[in-house]
Amino acid sequence: MKTPRLLDIHNATVYRDNKKVFDGFSLSVEQGQSTAIIGPNGAGKSTLLKLLTRELYPVVNDESHVRILGQDRPILWELREKIGLVSADLQQGFVPDVSGLGVVVSGLHNSIGLFHYQDVTDEQLTRGRAVLEELGISDLAGRPYKQMSTGQQRRCLLGRALIHNPDHLILDEPTSGLDLNATYHYLNGIRELLQRGKTILLATHHIHEIPPEIERVVFIANGSVVADGYKADLLTDNHLSSLFDMPLTVSISNGFYQVLPA
Repeated sequence: MKTPRLLDIHNATVYRDNKKVFDGFSLSVEQGQSTAIIGPNGAGKSTLLKLLTRELYPVVNDESHVRILGQDRPILWELREKIGLVSADLQQGFVPDVSGLGVVVSGLHNSIGLFHYQDVTDEQLTRGRAVLEELGISDLAGRPYKQMSTGQQRRCLLGRALIHNPDHLILDEPTSGLDLNATYHYLNGIRELLQRGKTILLATHHIHEIPPEIERVVFIANGSVVADGYKADLLTDNHLSSLFDMPLTVSISNGFYQVLPA
């Protein structure tokens, strides 16, 4: 039996805030095929990821579909156990007084904090502490979310995404707002997950945050896929200059790409 695709979008029309973002949009991503979605702000990257997390739905049409892990209508709870998410929207909306451990454990309850009506078990807390230790941030277990740096918050949210041990991770602008130290510490953690076999779908306009382990890149502009292929073929001066509509030059160091004005 053929393994279902992680994401299979065909001829989808999608609105966001009453604005049509996609019109006849198609893209597929296989399980195990880590991919970077690249494009300028407003290109449709976040909309694409929200389709995958079912925060947005396409216009119903017999000639189109959006399938996730082979299902047209996946059960959301089961989906969230298989696909972890880290995004700026999630980070900004989190309850400020929850502890680092609470942030991680909230992933088991699909909530943006822990609340009195939730049944948080000792087993769940033990799992949360194990994730914090695995990420090297056990010292954040008792620290309130509002007292953490942006990078510390992001690492706790990564723990939240990993608490179910999902095979797939969605990262939306994962290093946005981080300083250099936090950026590269975070990227090292992402690289370790890739090397352990996690499938990562990364949406970004920061070329330097694409880990060397990700080989496929997809360019999106104005709600359409404008290029799709190997990183070495597409992350070039000409292609990136065209995508971002300005003259750019590309350099490569230790598998990471860096873009500067030409």
